[in-house]
Amino acid sequence: MDTFRKRKPGFYWLIFIATAIIVFILGMLAASITNRRAEKEYVYKPMVDLKQGEPRNAEWGKNFPREYQSYIQTADTSFRSKYNGSAMIDMLEVDPRMVVLWAGYAFSKDYSQGRGHYNAITDIVSTLRTGAPMNGNPSPQPNTCWTCKSPDVVRLLGQMKPEEFYKGSWDTKGAEIVNPIGCADCHDPKTMNLVITRPALIEAFERQGRDIAKSTQQEMRSLVCAQCHVEYYFDKHKIEGVAYLTFPWDKGFSADDIEKYYDGYEYSDWTHGLSKAPMLKAQHPEYETWQMGIHAQRGVACADCHMPYKSEGGQKFTDHHIQSPLNNIANSCQVCHREEAEELVKNVYDRQDKIIENRDKLEELLVRAHVEAKKAWDLGATDVQMKAILSDIRKAQWRWDFSAASHGASFHAPIEISRIIANGIVFAQDARVKLARLLALKGITDEIPYPDITTKAKAQQYIGLDMAKLNAEKAEFKKIVLPEWVKKAAERESKY
Repeated sequence: MDTFRKRKPGFYWLIFIATAIIVFILGMLAASITNRRAEKEYVYKPMVDLKQGEPRNAEWGKNFPREYQSYIQTADTSFRSKYNGSAMIDMLEVDPRMVVLWAGYAFSKDYSQGRGHYNAITDIVSTLRTGAPMNGNPSPQPNTCWTCKSPDVVRLLGQMKPEEFYKGSWDTKGAEIVNPIGCADCHDPKTMNLVITRPALIEAFERQGRDIAKSTQQEMRSLVCAQCHVEYYFDKHKIEGVAYLTFPWDKGFSADDIEKYYDGYEYSDWTHGLSKAPMLKAQHPEYETWQMGIHAQRGVACADCHMPYKSEGGQKFTDHHIQSPLNNIANSCQVCHREEAEELVKNVYDRQDKIIENRDKLEELLVRAHVEAKKAWDLGATDVQMKAILSDIRKAQWRWDFSAASHGASFHAPIEISRIIANGIVFAQDARVKLARLLALKGITDEIPYPDITTKAKAQQYIGLDMAKLNAEKAEFKKIVLPEWVKKAAERESKY
């Protein structure tokens, strides 16, 4: 008894605080066990019977409300990082040099940063690249352009062979495509397993001897993205009259490997409007560049960063607000990296700044090469004299385009992208050295003036585009044709 009387009051407070902490920890443990038990005992009870190829995302949302509620947040286009994000950005206004680099190709008319999956249909209909099918004249683009824009494609591919879907011009199936990218693009409606719904990816791996059906769950969390976020081209020789969607991976995934593939077919996307070089247009090789970076090497999937897991009401699920990890650092980056958010953002921007600095230099060299090549043609250069020059221009611009078109490439694989751009600079300089020699033979020793392309409008005027006419045609299309498409789509969906 005397021992307890000798204790100071602080001792009892210490015991009280320690007891409170232990009780709190035990309470948290009990809550965690209860939540995990609830997850284990949760039984999925569908509200609606989803049919194979169901394209309406809201119908899927009745069975999976948490995923759907996060998905519709993709409609928010307010986030803008230093270089991209989900906001609509007119890239030709930001960088008018691109207009000259794509002279003679649809991208010189219109190239805007995409606003995400939810806006895919609106954006493809609005862009000048898809043309305006009016007065019986079809769009210059094939139906194949719809392939990655909607789960309605899954529905149509369930009704016909791929070649039938790819056949024809972009406008002939316009009324069939109305639902934006969503659930059916990646999931089986009965099991909710991740599935590949686009034939091109399956066919590409089959040519490499790989059975994509044997992929792991973690691999599938990137492969469903690889259905669309890849380099591709329209093979018009596979089936006559069909722009068959093909991934050029037979020789490998790098820019050099894909270039060898194209060279083997003597393939080009278009002939440049100034230099007459046979050009290649990179699409958006995110899957290819992701593979070359440290995250892929460590087994990190696309979904780990762009669709991280989250918990709500004791349920763990994938966040379907597909977006830049820079807008969700806590759930994306900081799951693995313990640095402060500001430091992580700075790391990303530092890489982007350095790579874009060199990429901009390559753009300038390419503009000069195209302009100088046009001057050589104007002075009577022959095909033989220009062959090696045009080959260098093609190689240089392919490397620029591969690095520019792959959104996030300077983060996904900064070392590889730096190598590609450096090689592009070498090819561009080689082309200009050869052009200088050729122009000297023609009596031109002074520098060819760099054009005034300080704005998008000036650049488009320089390459001869009539933008007033193009914009008027698109406005008429939206006023006359588009409402008819919407009406037909509504009639079809009312029959479900």
